[in-house]
Amino acid sequence: MNAEERRFEVLRAIVADYVSTQEPVGSKTIVDRHNLGVSSATVRNDMATLEEEGYITQPHTSAGRVPTDKGYRVFVDRLAELKPLSAAERRAIRGFLDGAIDLDDVLRRSVRLLAQLTRQVAVVQYPTLTRSTVRHLEVIALTPARLMLVLITDTGRVDQKIVDLGDVITEDGVARLRTVLNAAMVGERLPEASARIAELPEEAPNDLRDHLTRVVTVLIESLVEHPEERLVLGGTANLTRNAADFPDTLRQVMEALEEQVVVLKLLAAAREVAHVVVRIGGENEPAPMRSTSVVSMGYGRPGAVLGGMGVVGPTRMDYPGTMAAVRAVATYVGEILAGR
Repeated sequence: MNAEERRFEVLRAIVADYVSTQEPVGSKTIVDRHNLGVSSATVRNDMATLEEEGYITQPHTSAGRVPTDKGYRVFVDRLAELKPLSAAERRAIRGFLDGAIDLDDVLRRSVRLLAQLTRQVAVVQYPTLTRSTVRHLEVIALTPARLMLVLITDTGRVDQKIVDLGDVITEDGVARLRTVLNAAMVGERLPEASARIAELPEEAPNDLRDHLTRVVTVLIESLVEHPEERLVLGGTANLTRNAADFPDTLRQVMEALEEQVVVLKLLAAAREVAHVVVRIGGENEPAPMRSTSVVSMGYGRPGAVLGGMGVVGPTRMDYPGTMAAVRAVATYVGEILAGR
């Protein structure tokens, strides 16, 4: 191998050892643990060059070196391919997610799974519903004067709403409501569906008009909400487990994660299905998040990203393992939602 490739192998050894031990890495450790086939003096020279070029740095109190954001960046960029998860891991992910009963459950399970697999904070963004189409609206009479609406889109169950009619409705009336609403909505994208049902009360027969007005009012609220601004967060306790990685910023990171808009910005890079994005340290905004790394990916169908999901942790993280876990969970969530 040439000098540049050898230096990268030294950097890779430093990243691997520092991630696993949390201790700065010295040249003797690299020679002892990694079969690079070169002398300790050569490794020391390579480390001096890497430090000069900003890929590693020396903490004040130690003879060893630790990777910088720039060092992690080149390490991540040089990962030719992600190690696939084992067959057992893939079966476990599929089995856990396949048990979900609706969209909310899929997303809650995804977050729990990602947090467990990576031991970091996991976050999933609700699907961007403006790109979804209505598959079906179920109208169920809970009492003679109260209905439950279940709106189902091509991305899974989206919403349940209760409507108090203020007056009784017959079984035939419920069936007619269901027919009228589905005729206007099915196959339409949500913004168009909202516009179409807004006109229905004016055209409705007198005996249905009041009921339809109440149902449509509730439905439009559901259709024009922005669920993509809703997030599911899990595993925040993992941050405190890695408290040593955030000597001065743990509280600020925790506070920033509570701000939905901050997390949405972190996921904004995940605009493609099947492409994992890694933002390291100073590449993240706002300032408190510059001590973290974010590994994210879009989920959905090819050509249609429904939302983003990912993991937030310290810059000292197992990048190959975390990237593989995010990719696997995002892929399965996309498959589950596409199949519903």
